[in-house]
Amino acid sequence: MSSIITIRYFASLREVLGAQEQMPWTAGQTLAQLRDALLTRGEPHASALARSRALRCALNQQLAPESAEIPAGAEVAFFPPVTGG
Repeated sequence: MSSIITIRYFASLREVLGAQEQMPWTAGQTLAQLRDALLTRGEPHASALARSRALRCALNQQLAPESAEIPAGAEVAFFPPVTGG
């Protein structure tokens, strides 16, 4: 069954893609499948979310691997890795 998920972008991704967007999504598909679906949108998504870029994912405000399944109505976040110093 399809539901609406919220996708949030942080740091440099936010500058290119905006703060957030919503899209219909089938529950049970993974974060990797979502990233691939966003890549097919073309620019600017293709460059910002390219597989060659190291990105972190969060699912409902918890860090998650790209193999994690997205539940209905979830909030997904993408952000570049951060370093401290």
